[in-house]
Amino acid sequence: MAEYANPENTILIELKDGTVAIELMSDIAPQHAARMKELAREGAYDNVVFHRVIDGFMAQTGDVEHGIHGEGLNIRRAGTGGSSKPDVPAEFSRIPHDRGTLGAARSQSPNSANSQFFINFKDNHFLNGQYTVYGRVISGMEHVDKIARGEPPMNPDRMISVKVASDE
Repeated sequence: MAEYANPENTILIELKDGTVAIELMSDIAPQHAARMKELAREGAYDNVVFHRVIDGFMAQTGDVEHGIHGEGLNIRRAGTGGSSKPDVPAEFSRIPHDRGTLGAARSQSPNSANSQFFINFKDNHFLNGQYTVYGRVISGMEHVDKIARGEPPMNPDRMISVKVASDE
């Protein structure tokens, strides 16, 4: 296992091309970081597809209700669900939506984030102050860059497994 400065706040996402390590910003967005760790520890994110991947923008995933890869997947419904847990209120900060940052996906309501998130392919500062930033890719961004594009992708990539580094 690789060494991480803060393994309890490091998420490891296994993709087809390798592992992506994300350092959660639990001091900036504690509720969002806690939710991601909770769902990862439950295995809820395992095999969830990237249902919205826009070249030059971001890769979105995390629909633990409708986004599970396999025979029953209806890719058109992926992105419309969340977890059975209550929504997480916005935790906006001055942290910019830079390349490699993790943002909380939500509906029109700022307080509707639940399980879905996106990883920015580039600096997307027009999102600043509108979507909670709660993590940053610290290694493996080259694997994120290889995720299949599409809204939805024809053959969506998936998170094979999602774990908290301290649990490894």
